[in-house]
Amino acid sequence: MISLSRLAAGAALALALTAPATQAEAGVFVHLFEWKWSDVAQECENFLGPKGFSAVQVSPPQEHIQGSAWWTRYQPVSYQLSSRSGDEAAFADMVQRCNAAGVDVYADAVINHMANGSGTGTGGSAYNSGAMSYPIYSSNDFHSPCTINPEDYGNNAGRVRTCQLVGLPDLDTGDNYVQDTLAGYLNHLASLGVKGVRIDAAKHMAPGDIAGILSRVTDPLYVFQEVIDLGGEAVSANEYTGTADVTEFRYSASIGDVFKNQRLAYLNAFGESWGFIAGGNAVVFTDNHDNQRGHGAGGSNVLTYKNGALYNLANVFMLGWPYGYPKVMSSYAFSDSDQGPPAQPVYQNGSAQCGGAWICEHRWSSIANMVAFRNATDGTGVNGWWDNGNNQIAFNRGSKGFVAINREGGALSRTFATSLPDGQYRNVAGDNACVTVQGGQVNLNIPAMSAAALHIGAPCDGGSGSGGAGAGSGTATTVSVTFECANGTTQLGQSVYVTGNLPALGNWSPASALKLDPVSYPTWTGQFDLPANTAVEWKCLKRSESDPSALQVWEGGANNTLQTGASGSATSTTGSF
Repeated sequence: MISLSRLAAGAALALALTAPATQAEAGVFVHLFEWKWSDVAQECENFLGPKGFSAVQVSPPQEHIQGSAWWTRYQPVSYQLSSRSGDEAAFADMVQRCNAAGVDVYADAVINHMANGSGTGTGGSAYNSGAMSYPIYSSNDFHSPCTINPEDYGNNAGRVRTCQLVGLPDLDTGDNYVQDTLAGYLNHLASLGVKGVRIDAAKHMAPGDIAGILSRVTDPLYVFQEVIDLGGEAVSANEYTGTADVTEFRYSASIGDVFKNQRLAYLNAFGESWGFIAGGNAVVFTDNHDNQRGHGAGGSNVLTYKNGALYNLANVFMLGWPYGYPKVMSSYAFSDSDQGPPAQPVYQNGSAQCGGAWICEHRWSSIANMVAFRNATDGTGVNGWWDNGNNQIAFNRGSKGFVAINREGGALSRTFATSLPDGQYRNVAGDNACVTVQGGQVNLNIPAMSAAALHIGAPCDGGSGSGGAGAGSGTATTVSVTFECANGTTQLGQSVYVTGNLPALGNWSPASALKLDPVSYPTWTGQFDLPANTAVEWKCLKRSESDPSALQVWEGGANNTLQTGASGSATSTTGSF
């Protein structure tokens, strides 16, 4: 939604809330923000299904106002499926293909309001908010126009739920005709195979209205409601947990604050004791499409892809920690909070173009690999917590998994106690090398700003990533790789960098990219250590030396690929602008 920044930052967290009325889903889902339907379908088949994602959240599929900004998707004109992402045929094809790949589709349902202004929508429908005229609604179907004032959020739940959110005509969601119409829209989505919906702006509707709409939906859908609540407001998240799951924005604000400003040691009881809603009701995220742009609560504490390695570590924790139903954000690069999606699709010539205009955080190796960790450890709690009193932590997930995170400037070398059965396991959150668990202990050497995660679903079998000579000790086995970027002509204050799909290459983050040297300008080169026996995707990047978001020029075409060799071997690889 077009969120408001009116929530009191730093508001005191409430006491733990009531027990859940419904159970959050198992697994991990991803929000492919503003992806076209054809791209989503290919990603379900090529990546999400094989990696074990339970579902994909897609942008609102209904007809919306025209314009390039991302928020145009959140101004409905009608409920025909004709949006910037494609028409109904493309949407239906995407849903069918994702279902076949074992990935459920969750549609973002914008049902609180209609579009402001007048004109023609993306499906050709005329609308006029001044006359309250839409293809399916007239003036009788809206609440009387009124403005939500900043103070209303603190003391007037009625106005929050019946007045206009940033001027958008507010539907009378308690009316029978409106409820029938909205339920008809949701039923149509379900008939195409959609398995769930996110209810946008649920905070601006009475819980009873939402329950009334859902009671008219004939096919079962997984439902979660957007309720922005940092505490101390007239509308609270716990009012909605009896209807369906709820987005827990306090989780996002808190995990960002801890990873940015506090000690990771404080996370040893992260969850309800922090004032969050019960985990069985909570959809959680490190960031989402609203608050990564400064909307929707959390303020400057929200972590985004622009934080590079810090963001990666927070997501490893989220996916390793047993609270809520985690959603991974998959963004496009932006510098303007209104900026719409890139003109070029994600998939070109059958290959996903991630790491430039499309960030694709869900493809960062640590994040992607932690999906299987989450699946393998489902149903287990935390035991054997360890911390150094500061920013190095570790914990077990029963006898099924183990996580260690090092958010400090030096390496973490230690023998840890673990409940994992004896054997060899891949470090899925790090270099994918193998480590040995013997007698309930594992020896790990975790570089600065890195993590390790082991689970019963990722044993070592002697294949790729076995770790070579370092496998038994847990020491990372690396290979020296020389990168070369040709035709790298630059301007004053701009240099050439390399980034890619591994933590050692910055996980596609421009801020964490590795700077090359202009030894044979305009050819730039650099030599870096990467994990042995690992598939690598990478690209050349020009950017400002002082501001990673400025002067960006990405290498065109498909990602460069490289398969590193055994320990100690030297490899060269070349890209070009």
